[in-house]
Amino acid sequence: MAKPRDPSTARMVQLMAHLAPTEGYNLSAVDDVRFLRSNRPLTRTPVLYEPGIVILCQGRKRGYLGDDVYIYDAQHYLVVSVPVPFTMETDASEAEPMLAVYLRLDFTLASELIEQVDQVRGFSVAEPMGMYASAMDEPLRQSTLRFLEIMGEATDAAILGPAMLREIYYRIITGEQGGTLRAAISQQGQFGKITRAIRKIHSGYHQRLSVETLAHEAQMSVPNFHLHFRKVTDASPMQYLKSTRLHQARLLMLRNDLSAAKTAFLVGYESPSQFSRDFKRLFGRTPLAEVAWMKRTYALPAPTSPSEFVSSH
Repeated sequence: MAKPRDPSTARMVQLMAHLAPTEGYNLSAVDDVRFLRSNRPLTRTPVLYEPGIVILCQGRKRGYLGDDVYIYDAQHYLVVSVPVPFTMETDASEAEPMLAVYLRLDFTLASELIEQVDQVRGFSVAEPMGMYASAMDEPLRQSTLRFLEIMGEATDAAILGPAMLREIYYRIITGEQGGTLRAAISQQGQFGKITRAIRKIHSGYHQRLSVETLAHEAQMSVPNFHLHFRKVTDASPMQYLKSTRLHQARLLMLRNDLSAAKTAFLVGYESPSQFSRDFKRLFGRTPLAEVAWMKRTYALPAPTSPSEFVSSH
């Protein structure tokens, strides 16, 4: 017998059914906030989340990064501080769709709150991580519930929504693993150096980028750069660059109906045939078949395709 939902979770599901009426990402009155619905399960799929926070109200997602498994459901939320390529699967159905709040990470807001919290509590030391799942405690659950209540009414959403969003960030920053996020955003030490290289990849993936160039960006020796880059991303720098190019290519083809050959050159490939081979190796389909599958699966026009699949902004 299924465990009955607590009243707060049941109410959040009720509100999310209204805020996310269509499958895929639903826009909101607050910048960088989306409401996600998925009516069907999704087997392991390569993804590249942009930095953000995912709070599930119903359903379950599992992320696989190396030997680590990240479960996020109504009892856990996911935080991504740097774009990390991994595989993800979803538990959902028509009867019980997956319903989630997606917050694109606002580094300015988070940094302001971190400074204020550290002034009151004192500076905390923690190990930064590119991605982590954490238990949903009661303060965060209640803050999320109030946020959803407010977002259901247009005037409340426009005026009170940003303040409630700030409260959610505060709950996460002061939560059980808040120190991990604070350490990642402060970008100290080796993690910060690798983050600079990751930014270089995402801004210049279409250019010729070598390991030496990226190590120079990080101000590290090549061997040391290799070691710490893999610790953060579970990939080598060149594997990460290839993955970024392929995810960006998928988004470009989906949004702009571009051919695989043209897209290959736009994302930095010199050989369209090599691009097609790498694409199929990562996604399991040819570029044409993958774009067709995404359109069928999400039933969305290209410009509003699911942003969870690629760091696109």
